Amino acid sequence: MSAAQAGTTERFMAMKGGGYYSKATTGAKDVIDRATPLILDALDRMAPADDGSTFTMADMGCADGGTSIDMVRTVLARIREKVPSRSLQMVYTDLPKNDFSQVFQNIHGQSDLNGYADDISNLYVYASATSFHKPMFPPGSLNLGFSATASHYISEVPTEIPDHVHMVGASGAARAAFEEQGAKDWRSMLVNRARELAPGGRLALFNFGIDEEGRYLGHTGGVSMFDTFNALWQGLCEDEVITGREYRATNFPQCYRTVEQFIRPFEDPSDPVHQAGLRIDHVETRVVPCPFATDFKQHRDPVRFAKSYIPTLRSWSEATFAKGLSADRPIEERQAIIDSFYGNYESLVADSPDGHAMDYVHCYLIARKEG
Repeated sequence: MSAAQAGTTERFMAMKGGGYYSKATTGAKDVIDRATPLILDALDRMAPADDGSTFTMADMGCADGGTSIDMVRTVLARIREKVPSRSLQMVYTDLPKNDFSQVFQNIHGQSDLNGYADDISNLYVYASATSFHKPMFPPGSLNLGFSATASHYISEVPTEIPDHVHMVGASGAARAAFEEQGAKDWRSMLVNRARELAPGGRLALFNFGIDEEGRYLGHTGGVSMFDTFNALWQGLCEDEVITGREYRATNFPQCYRTVEQFIRPFEDPSDPVHQAGLRIDHVETRVVPCPFATDFKQHRDPVRFAKSYIPTLRSWSEATFAKGLSADRPIEERQAIIDSFYGNYESLVADSPDGHAMDYVHCYLIARKEG
């Protein structure tokens, strides 16, 4: 295995398993549930033929499948109504370290979520542990591809950010490197999906991004979440809990794109995405409020807010901070550092709660495959 392969995102990234992710990230579910009508509209425009062939839908970057479970149930039920003769194939995809066991427990009703697998006739459910930066389906076999809060992840960290943990806090060459990697991965993901989509197929991609007002996840006018992550991690470095090398090695493998960056490959006739036949049907940005901050406005208990808020941050960010720590440290020591880090964040919020929120900022994009 080469050094480059060892550094790829798919080798370490995973959302927190055991059902933790969907329980903690109720805001991600709000994003999907509120945008379900966009997917149903796309399905109506697709007008699938009731021709007896297999209809394939995919949730790409599914985590434990809990945040999308109600949307998938609704959409599969609508497909079943439209094409009663067709077998339905539902494919969940994520990286190899994902907790796929929890996916199947959720959809088969073996958790506290309302599973749907037994409610829809002639349905077959599968999983793929292949990165969406790579080919995932046979050519022409995918009818409806869905991905939410996932494709901001890039295939690898292109460079170290010297003074921050996320590209939104980077500048100069480091920022440019992340944007270049983000553009490359966005293009390759779209080209792969274009190859896999059947003619007339749709992609529903709800991606973290930077909206027209410069807002992004956790940065909508209050305390900036990524700046807080950085300050607390840097504080551990200054206190010599972690080394300078570990601080600099901690970089989220993410790129937040502007709307212009999202749509550019579709609109440039010379771009491989446009040449592959993908066209935009719909694009917009939305901000979905942080549910924990919303609740805090009602109950005004800062300790309760902090205890409910920090798990949603931890559910998706822990793998990045853990990756930054030296493998030479005993695993128990690494876990203690991580627990201390999130404990510091919780104390910060409990002591001064106003302004903390992880509002979700997404670009909602529906694309079709011409032909």
